[in-house]
Amino acid sequence: MLNHGASGVGVAQRKSRTDRRIDLIEAARRAIIRHGVDGVQLSHVAEEAGLTSGAVLYHYPDLNELLVEAQHAGMERFYEQRLRQIAAVMDPVEKLVMTIRSGLPTGPLDPDVRLLNELGGAAGRNRMYGVLLTSLYDRQVSMYQSILDTGAALGVFKLSADALTISRNLVALEDAYGYRITARHPVIGPAEAVELILSYARAATGNDLAH
Repeated sequence: MLNHGASGVGVAQRKSRTDRRIDLIEAARRAIIRHGVDGVQLSHVAEEAGLTSGAVLYHYPDLNELLVEAQHAGMERFYEQRLRQIAAVMDPVEKLVMTIRSGLPTGPLDPDVRLLNELGGAAGRNRMYGVLLTSLYDRQVSMYQSILDTGAALGVFKLSADALTISRNLVALEDAYGYRITARHPVIGPAEAVELILSYARAATGNDLAH
């Protein structure tokens, strides 16, 4: 009984520490958005988390490790989560439309896209950020390419160019219109951006993408 209780306490402690690290990742994301990826400091993360700097360092002795984890967490939505969303969908048309719709900000204050914008601004000065963004771009391209190749093989799509070229253009359009949305362009919101990207996708696939 005593051993079982000690084990239970240990599990609770490990879970508590895991939860605290998740909280710190979210706090670091907020701090990056508020202060910029080049300006964020340990004290900023501690303030966002409602902790002392020492408490932050207890869980993350290396602030850079925490910042990288925060940035990766923000990127997960645009690759891992999108793959999970379309995994059970068999129709390439539905997959393509879903993927396009899920690749844009929900609005000007979308925290994940604002975080990516911060990373993009710093990528030229920080090799690690450049590597992270390049990896995300390449994985998104491969995601689109798989959908296009499948649709072409099934005769659903008649591609106007090779699947890799179209995929690269789709991801570039996501990035460009995503930035316009967060920059508060007066006539380009999420719905308008989706339609603009779909207009290119229709021409590139020879399909009206009616979904």
